[in-house]
Amino acid sequence: MAEGIRDKVAIVGMGCSQFGERWDCSAEDLMVESFGEALADANIERDRIEAAWFGLSSDDQGPGKSALSLSSTLRLPNIAATRVENMCATGTEALRGAVYGVASGAYDIALALGVEKLKDTGYGGLPERTKGTFEDLWFPSVTAPGSFAQFASAYVASHGIDMDQLKEAMAHVSWKSHENGALNPKAHLRKRVTKEKILGAPMIAYPLGLFDCCGVSDGSACAIVTTPAIAEKLGGSGPLVTVKSMQLALSNGSEIGHDSWDGSYAMTTRIASERAYREAGIRDPRAELDLIEVHDCFSITELVTMEDLGLSDIGRGWQDVLAGKYDSDGEIPCNIDGGLKCFGHPIGATGLRMVYELYQQLRGSAGDRQLDAPTLGLTHNLGGFPNKNVCSISVIGTC
Repeated sequence: MAEGIRDKVAIVGMGCSQFGERWDCSAEDLMVESFGEALADANIERDRIEAAWFGLSSDDQGPGKSALSLSSTLRLPNIAATRVENMCATGTEALRGAVYGVASGAYDIALALGVEKLKDTGYGGLPERTKGTFEDLWFPSVTAPGSFAQFASAYVASHGIDMDQLKEAMAHVSWKSHENGALNPKAHLRKRVTKEKILGAPMIAYPLGLFDCCGVSDGSACAIVTTPAIAEKLGGSGPLVTVKSMQLALSNGSEIGHDSWDGSYAMTTRIASERAYREAGIRDPRAELDLIEVHDCFSITELVTMEDLGLSDIGRGWQDVLAGKYDSDGEIPCNIDGGLKCFGHPIGATGLRMVYELYQQLRGSAGDRQLDAPTLGLTHNLGGFPNKNVCSISVIGTC
C-alpha cells in the first residue's frame, strides 16, 4: 500500500520575481530573478542541483516547448530536466515532479521553476475556446468569466440565498485580497479598493464584475528541494519546512452528464483535498491549518473553495467570508499575499508563487504581512472549467 511522501522532502530555498507588466524583461530574465533568490536562500552551489522540472503553460513564448531553455538560462548543463504543463496547476506540477524525484531517492537536490510572460503575447485573459484549442473539443463562445459566473448562479439556486447577499460576499473576497496585496512588494496590484467600488464596477459576466476577476501578468517562482537529512546539514535560518502531501484530481466532464452534480461546487477540489488531508495526517483542517493560498481566479471560486476544502459548512461559506473568517486576522487567513487577484495569473508560476508565500510565512520572513507563528498551510489550484478541470492540493508545514 502506498505510504505517501509526508515529511520525505524539505524545501531549502525559494525565490519569486516581481509580478506585473514586466515589459523590460524576457521570460529568461524572470527565470534568473526567481532562481537567483532561491539559490541564495538555499546557500548551495548550483552544480549540486541534479534535476529540474520546468512549468510553462503557453507555447507562444521565448522559452519554447522543452526544458532546454531552463538548463541554458540557469547555466545548468547536462542535468535531467523536464518541461511540464497542467493548465492552471502547472507551477504546482513542476514542484510535484521535483518533490517526487527526491522522495523516490532518485535525486538528492532538485529544482522546480515556473514562468509565464503573458503580457508580451497579447493574452487578454478572456479567450474563447474554439475547435482544436482545448483537447480537440468544441466549446463555442465559452470564456473563463462566463464559465465561472455559472458557479455563482448555481450557488444561489442550490442554497436558496439572494444574489445580492452573494455579491456582497464576493466583494468582501476581492476587498480582502487588495488589503493583503497592498502589503506585498512583489504583487502586481498594490492599491486598496473599497467594497463600494467593487460592487459598482462594470459587469464582465453576470454576476462577476471587474474586481471579481483576476488579471494577467508576467512572473516566475522557484523552489529547491532536498531530503530533510541534507537540509539539516545545510543549516539555514528558520524552521525546517517540509512537504506534507501533494495530491491531484482531474475530472473528465462526466458530471455534466447526470444530475448528481448541481454546478455549485468543484468536485475535484473535494476529492483532492480529502486525499491531501489523509496523506498529511490532518483530521480537522479547520483546527489544524494556519493559512491557505487558493485559486481565486474569480471571487466566487475562492468562496466556493472554502466549502470544498471543508473549511466552511456547505452553503455557509458566504457567511463565513462576511464574518471575516478568512481575513488576515481571521481564523484561517486566505491569500495573505494578495492571491491571483493582486498577483495576476502567469500560469506556469502561480502554483509555486503560492508555496513561496507559505514558505515565507512558515519561516517568519513575510515582513509586514507576517502572521503569528504559523506551522501548517495549504495551496490549491483549479484549472479548466467548473465541470471539467484539474485540481492540485499541496500541504506544507514545519517539522
